[in-house]
Amino acid sequence: MIQTQGGTWQRRFGDSMMRSLSTPKVMLDRGEGCQVWDVDGKRYLDFLAGIAVNALGHAHPVLVEALTEQASKLIHVSNYFATAPQVELAERLTRISGAGERGRVYFGNSGAEANEAAVKLARLNRGDGSRTRILALQNSFHGRTMGSLALTGKPSLREPFEPMMPGVEHIDTTVEALEAALDGTVAALFVEPIKGEAGVVDLPDGYLERARELTTKHGALLILDEIQTGIGRTGSWFAFQQHDIVPDAITVAKGIAGGVPIGALITFGDTSDLFEAGQHGSTFGGNPLATAAANAVLGEIEASQLVLNAIVRGDQLRAAIASIGSPLVREVRGNGLLIGLGLAKPVAARVAADALEAGLIVNAPNDSSIRLAPPLIVGDDEIAEFTQIMTTVLKGLE
Repeated sequence: MIQTQGGTWQRRFGDSMMRSLSTPKVMLDRGEGCQVWDVDGKRYLDFLAGIAVNALGHAHPVLVEALTEQASKLIHVSNYFATAPQVELAERLTRISGAGERGRVYFGNSGAEANEAAVKLARLNRGDGSRTRILALQNSFHGRTMGSLALTGKPSLREPFEPMMPGVEHIDTTVEALEAALDGTVAALFVEPIKGEAGVVDLPDGYLERARELTTKHGALLILDEIQTGIGRTGSWFAFQQHDIVPDAITVAKGIAGGVPIGALITFGDTSDLFEAGQHGSTFGGNPLATAAANAVLGEIEASQLVLNAIVRGDQLRAAIASIGSPLVREVRGNGLLIGLGLAKPVAARVAADALEAGLIVNAPNDSSIRLAPPLIVGDDEIAEFTQIMTTVLKGLE
């Protein structure tokens, strides 16, 4: 057997890394645009983008330049001080989210940290003290830290770590379940506009609008987890902007800094007044390196009209999938460049593995779903190559 560099690194990974994750099948070395190469020089077309993170693809010159310039000035200052990139990013986020002058931003290091801050925000919405319940949806995903894990609607992820934070209830993703559960004892409702980890599953028509009506009526916060759906991924800056609602808060991460770790909680209106100084913080939150990177990414998304590209390329990708004509694809879900393929048989892991072998990175979040989240810069050539590889893979499993 020929010993590859990848095999050597996989063995070293298994011998040194905590077994909270399985050993990766591929050890990556570098990337450019929508492509990555492993340590043995094999090229892959990346249609997962670090799970919807690499909005500008890999090694984008705008992001590289911003990181290089900021690293030469300041990398970290702590919460005792502020920097211009931090303030500029907060102003940019309140603008593109529509939170406006009453909007406020808290920075952490990840989506899970953003949701932890949102949980504390919900706890502050006590009303007369009777609002003790927090609602989330079954089969949702909000992170793996203990507070965000309590919100996550997958029992298999929660049960090994019980008991969870009290007061959280998971309800069916139906308007009827929402109407039955929401009353004056609910502090907040957490919702993903599209359930990404569930296989890119859309909410029922009118769900968010009804959720807004009921949370307003009962004084509960409507908190939207836009960690996967935000930053242009679904064809608008944030997925909620495709609905006639204004949330009380949204959480964002993933694509915001193109791969540099950062998360944020954005509040709207009176919700911005709930936190008082000293009630929450993070040593690295709002770090000048991460916020400079995020300003560069968001600036490039605006300059190159990549939100519009997400719509155009998303439609093109759906047409390409339809052109394959595989009976294995039962349905296509999601918006923009967050696309889920619902499969007629539980062979998603095999589809992802065969695609990887053929040089295409996609993801199987469950047995019967394939998730596509290519960089927002994806173009004609990449979609043509995706179609050629997926045609071969799907035909081989029909």
